[in-house]
Amino acid sequence: MSAALLGLLGVLLLGGILSGAPVGFVLLGVPTLVAFLGASLGVFDLGFLSAFPSRAFGILTNDVFLSVPLFVLMGGLLERSNIAKRMMLTAGALFGNRQGGMAYAVVIVGALLAASTGVIGATIFMLGLIAMPAMLQAGYSRSLASGVICASGSLGQIIPPSILLILLTDQVSSAYQAGRRSAGEWAVEPVSVGDLFAGAFIPGLMLVGLYIIYIFVTSLRRPGSCPPVIQRDEQGNRTRPGLGEVTYSLVLPLLLILIVLGSILGGIATATESAALGAAGALVMTAMD
Repeated sequence: MSAALLGLLGVLLLGGILSGAPVGFVLLGVPTLVAFLGASLGVFDLGFLSAFPSRAFGILTNDVFLSVPLFVLMGGLLERSNIAKRMMLTAGALFGNRQGGMAYAVVIVGALLAASTGVIGATIFMLGLIAMPAMLQAGYSRSLASGVICASGSLGQIIPPSILLILLTDQVSSAYQAGRRSAGEWAVEPVSVGDLFAGAFIPGLMLVGLYIIYIFVTSLRRPGSCPPVIQRDEQGNRTRPGLGEVTYSLVLPLLLILIVLGSILGGIATATESAALGAAGALVMTAMD
């Protein structure tokens, strides 16, 4: 019966989210309804619900979770301003004249946006809005264009600073400490956000490399699916972004990302302090734009 209730909970959550209802109401209402259903069937004790306020208060007072809205603010500033769009256009101009160049640009910009926002929805929306029409207009196949955009936009789940990793820190740390205590080790240090970021950094870069290798192989096997895009000016001459434009569009955001991640991985600052630094840096870049 418990397994059936868990399955019902998953189905209702998925259906509620896909229905377009506010996610907050779905995540709060569906478990409550399933809890009352389980209580009526005698497989759930409603006394557990009394612990919800203290659990919610503990999460709200957790300093680590303060980094979540700060990283969201950082990504929102880059998305709402022209910085993210300029990153995409500049990278496309740099790689577009190569076979599969636009796809390379999408992967690289997707990785940079993942490291600057940590939210996959904003990244996929921006890439789909800017890159998709350009790729289709250049003759890219729909399957390759949409696949590259979705895969690159999803890098925000693993490349630090990932919001998902921050939310998982508490659960992973609790499970790790419980496992070490069961093994007889009582002086256990908790797993920090920096530990999860350090563990996810290399796999994230490996994914980026694998995406680039896939695009390269596809450009050799099916060159018609990812033709080169040669940008020309009004006189018909090839155009390439200058050093100043590349620095302003790509180097400055990359420098901000390195400062934020470097301070966390180097142990100089906590995730919350680095998120505040990143939000302040994004605010300054937006004001300079």
